[in-house]
Amino acid sequence: MSVDLKKLQEEVMNNKIEKGFPINDMAFEFCRAHEELSEAFSKYNKSQDGVAEEFADVAIFLLGMCESLGYDLEKELVRKIEINKNRKYTKTKSPEGKDVFIRVKNEIDP
Repeated sequence: MSVDLKKLQEEVMNNKIEKGFPINDMAFEFCRAHEELSEAFSKYNKSQDGVAEEFADVAIFLLGMCESLGYDLEKELVRKIEINKNRKYTKTKSPEGKDVFIRVKNEIDP
């Protein structure tokens, strides 16, 4: 099944307008998206149900923000995934012994 993110952006915005939510307070939108991501982490950390639903809330905020700001999230995702595929990393260890990945910067990807 294919999803049209641009259409979803429009649907999210239409729902916000219908319900009377503010659509131009970007500081509020960033804070709410952060809040939803924090809720997902909290549920994950406590092994509670509902993590995926909180992720969906984060995505809804991102879609709405992109629509408000005139960004095409689908286009940006595809572009960024291609950039990430071509990035190189070195792996090292933190003082605690955890793997740490450090991006190798180059002329193309400074």
